[in-house]
Amino acid sequence: MALAFAGAAVVALASVTTASTASAAASLPCDIYGAAGTACVAAHSTTRALYGTYNGPLYQVQRASDGAKTNIGLLAAGGYANAAAQDSFCAGTTCLITVIYDQSPRHNDLTIEGPGGAGDQDTGVPADALPVTAGGHQVYGASFSGRMGYRDNTTTGVAKNGQPEGMYMITSGTHVNGACCFDYGNAETNNQDTGNGHMDALNFGTECWFQPCYGAGPWVQADLENGLFQSSAGGSQNTANTGVTAPFVTALLKNNGQNFFALKDGNAQSGGLRTTYSGPEPTRAGYAPMHQEGAIVLGTGGDNSNGSIGSFFEGVMTAGLPTDAADNAVQANVVSVGYGGPTGSTGTLNPGSEISVRATTACCTGDYLRHQNDNAVISPVSSTLDKNDATWIVRKGLADASCVSFESRNYPGDFLRHFDFQVHRQPMDGSAAFRADATFCPVAGKNGQGTSFRSYNYSGKYLRHYDNTVYIADTSGAHAWDAAGSYNDDVSWVIAQPWAP
Repeated sequence: MALAFAGAAVVALASVTTASTASAAASLPCDIYGAAGTACVAAHSTTRALYGTYNGPLYQVQRASDGAKTNIGLLAAGGYANAAAQDSFCAGTTCLITVIYDQSPRHNDLTIEGPGGAGDQDTGVPADALPVTAGGHQVYGASFSGRMGYRDNTTTGVAKNGQPEGMYMITSGTHVNGACCFDYGNAETNNQDTGNGHMDALNFGTECWFQPCYGAGPWVQADLENGLFQSSAGGSQNTANTGVTAPFVTALLKNNGQNFFALKDGNAQSGGLRTTYSGPEPTRAGYAPMHQEGAIVLGTGGDNSNGSIGSFFEGVMTAGLPTDAADNAVQANVVSVGYGGPTGSTGTLNPGSEISVRATTACCTGDYLRHQNDNAVISPVSSTLDKNDATWIVRKGLADASCVSFESRNYPGDFLRHFDFQVHRQPMDGSAAFRADATFCPVAGKNGQGTSFRSYNYSGKYLRHYDNTVYIADTSGAHAWDAAGSYNDDVSWVIAQPWAP
């Protein structure tokens, strides 16, 4: 059992009354920006190539068992990550991502960030914390859980001292917090706060630095140092900008370094971009012109403020101010990737299969295991949201590959995990405690139907629904959910076709 966690989601049971695989376009984001006269000076991704001809490494992993490292590349030039190579290299142990390579000719590679003015030494992200489908392939994003970050303080080609630039990243609206600062972009070269205008980075989270902020976020903001800006005044001037909570989000910032910046957001799975601000630089002193220093940061603030959580799948930075037409073409390409699309497998306990999990107790045979308000519950499902909440992706057990873990379909990187015997939905943080709590070993259903799921680290306890909430339980325990009545039925589950498409 884990010692503590924040922001867990309750899991429950529910009843219901359903995707094609997209492939990347031939012209990828850096091809698009390059053709528009704003070449990429940084192109980072753990999921795919960002140039149509790129065929180098995407990232490097290091395994815990012996400290060995290997690079994870592509299945084909211009294609998607070879996640199977990571799975093979990290089998039987855990891995961290130690380098995220720059695909641009600048080679502005990101390595694990060192200490700074507001944060101690960071660590790398766990390599398997964010499994996701992209282009119909199973790949891994980068899931940041605080005190994790990457940086390059010795870049080439990145904007400095008021030069124009643009940047975007693909992140997630389901894995955020209000701590400083989940950033990607231009930062100081010494890990210190060196003053207003010395950063020009995308920020995504729920921290409202300047009032007003509308809605609850998370918002795409500009971290220009000593402020997260939604407009020249600081706070939002757009009452419609209440944030974007989609599982996959396009966040975009561009800045001419002199008298103009713009912010855009969009759903990375569908549709176009929305401009939430376009206008003058901040009116406070130091921002017009800008004073960028040209380092690149990912996951923290410029002074290594590292309390934030977030998700990163891909991002680029350009030399020069991109056109709106290029931004729109990049968004269309991102949508074509099909982030979070169907895995191509359903209805089994094989890794990668999408499933729903039905109760077998006589009272509840139309109810399904779902998450609701961060907890695991059982309840009827009918709306699109309910169907998504009741759909899970089977993953190899995070603590034991012979068992299974269950990733939420609509909260990428969140898994079923027990804490104090109750089952929740929570982002995977890479810890040994989380891995054990989120691993369940299938056995024949105790009532003769379906499957029962034994807790990996409490081997006498099984996944049980009780009073519409889900626990790990056994009949020798002292809690109400350990009651002997209907126990064998309550711990037996039928693996069904997924409710969500």
